[in-house]
Amino acid sequence: MDKAEPYPTGAGRIGGFTGYAMALESIEGSLKERGVRLTRQRQILLELIDKTGEHLDAERLFQMAKEKDPKLNRVTVYRTLKMLKVTGLVDELDLMHYVGDQHYYETRLKQEHAHVICLRCGKVEEFFGEPLQRLRKQIESHFGFQVLLARTEVGGYCAHCQTLRAREVEELRMLTLGATKPVVAARARKRARRSS
Repeated sequence: MDKAEPYPTGAGRIGGFTGYAMALESIEGSLKERGVRLTRQRQILLELIDKTGEHLDAERLFQMAKEKDPKLNRVTVYRTLKMLKVTGLVDELDLMHYVGDQHYYETRLKQEHAHVICLRCGKVEEFFGEPLQRLRKQIESHFGFQVLLARTEVGGYCAHCQTLRAREVEELRMLTLGATKPVVAARARKRARRSS
C-alpha cells in the first residue's frame, strides 16, 4: 500500500474499527479507566472530530457542536479538547502552521498515518502505508528507541497548485521578457545616437 489512500482497505474512518459504535465503546472504556464520563457534549465533539473527515480547529468544532446542542459553550469545547488530549484520545496537530498558529484535532484511534499538506491551498491528505511502519521500525532498531507516538507532516504543492505555479512562473517570465525589450531597445537607440 505504498500509494496514498484516504483510508486503509478494510478499515473504517477509525483505523482498526469498522464502525463508530465500536470506537465509541473503546473511547468510553478509555475514559472510564481514567475516571472520566463520556457526557453528551463530549460525545458530540468526538463524533464531529471523527466523522467529518476534516481536520477541525476548536472554533469550527464549537460552531458545529453548537448546531447539535445550542446549550454548549466555547469554554466546554476548550476544556473537553484539553481533557481528550491529556487522556490520549485526541491528537492536536499544527499541519505545518499553514494557517499560522492554528491547531486541528483528530482522534488518535486512527491507524498511524502522515499528513500531506499543500502549502498553497491548504489541502490536507492522509497517507497510510507500509513505508511509515518501516520508518518506525528503523528508528526503533537504530536507536533502541520505543516509539509511542509518531507524527509525520509533509509540505509541498498538490498537483493542481503545481500547475497554477507553473503558469504563474511562465507569465512572470513573459512579463519580465516583455518589460526588458523596451529598455533594451531604448538603450540601443541611445547608443546609436551617441555614435552618430
